[in-house]
Amino acid sequence: MNMFAVIKTGGKQYRVASGDVIKIEKLDGEAGSNLNFDDVLLVEDGGKVTTGTPVVEGAKVSGEILEQTRGDKVLIFKKKRRHNYRRKAGHRQDLTVVRITDIAMGEKKKAAKKAEAAPEADASEE
Repeated sequence: MNMFAVIKTGGKQYRVASGDVIKIEKLDGEAGSNLNFDDVLLVEDGGKVTTGTPVVEGAKVSGEILEQTRGDKVLIFKKKRRHNYRRKAGHRQDLTVVRITDIAMGEKKKAAKKAEAAPEADASEE
């Protein structure tokens, strides 16, 4: 089974799996540099689904920037009939093309607390 995650970046949510190539709103960085997405909303691993409230603690999605590019032009046209009012504008969004390299689930914090508590108990026994 493939592992996938839902990440949030640029005000949008994306379903990603390892090896996916996605176009997202522009993030700083040169081509070839690495990115980490910490806003992981959901992780699915072989049928086991972990949802966050609002994010999954310790989950991280890593990616590599392939290129910085621009999207297609979107035309904006406003008109009011019979008033000789016409406005035309265009917009091209700056985009970052990212290849997802890894989806990692962090250690559970409860397990870490138990491990820390054990040495304290040994110290009091001595």
